Amino acid sequence: MEQRELGRSGLRVSTIGFGCMGLSYGYGPAAERQSAIRVIQAAVEQGVTLFDTAEAYGPNEELVGEALAPFRDQVVIATKFGFRNGDAHAGLDSRPERIREVAEQSLKRLRRERIDLLYQHRPDPNVPIEDVAGTVQELIREGKVKHFGLSEAGPETIRRAHAVQPVAALQSEYSMWWREPEAEILPLLEELGIGFIPFSPLGKGFLTGAISESTQFDASDFRNTVPRFTPEARKANTALVELLAKIAAGKRATAAQVALAWLLAQKPWIVPIPGTTKLHRLEENVSAAAVRLTADELREVNEAIALIPVQGDRYSADRQKLVGR
Repeated sequence: MEQRELGRSGLRVSTIGFGCMGLSYGYGPAAERQSAIRVIQAAVEQGVTLFDTAEAYGPNEELVGEALAPFRDQVVIATKFGFRNGDAHAGLDSRPERIREVAEQSLKRLRRERIDLLYQHRPDPNVPIEDVAGTVQELIREGKVKHFGLSEAGPETIRRAHAVQPVAALQSEYSMWWREPEAEILPLLEELGIGFIPFSPLGKGFLTGAISESTQFDASDFRNTVPRFTPEARKANTALVELLAKIAAGKRATAAQVALAWLLAQKPWIVPIPGTTKLHRLEENVSAAAVRLTADELREVNEAIALIPVQGDRYSADRQKLVGR
């Protein structure tokens, strides 16, 4: 697979990365451990070199560490700090002492001597971002971290952090059905030379076409709390999936591949991280790197998307409060 540099950081990774969260957390029961390890290792075999995890994803770091131990020098592992006791529902905590504690724990769980990319999971209004960036800078000087990243941060936070310690990458949601980063975030990242890692590049599965208004999610699936995933919203948003399917048919591709190809075409420093528990979906996602949309096709797609208003908020009100500070 071709590689991309994340901004001007010098960090090069595969064009398509792998989001590991769903193997352990968020989308219903965790995948069986050996099955999850097979999926991660199959991603390596297919050329994926960027793997994303976090302290807050339950046993995910341990899983990723075990799966990638044989490929130590071939891959980049990104992880995150920022929630109290590693619990995404317990509140934010980016105090310097907590950052150091999480880094040490993550190194052990990941079976690594250095974290390739360490993100602040969400901005913490109680801790100046300068203190956060300065702490990660110290960890970089100590050889425990290689690159600093932010997740779901707003423009002011990004600028202030970058002034202390260069930010290699920002991770935030971006896809055909969530385009908010285009207004302020993408121009800022281009100016500062920061890479962009879109999570949920397939709209939390919706853009694959595999989810309908009648789809029932497991009780532990967080999409049950997302306004955009109410049956009414899913029914209304089917128009976007139908558009994707039409474009895909003309490209001899799938809807998911077109959605990923669209993201890749936006900027040469964008690296989406779709996740899956299924080997055939992994192969489908990886193959999207070979799908090319011409300038005319992109224009036609964007014009068509503009005519389809997406229904439903991206997050519940409580979750949205953690975003974009």
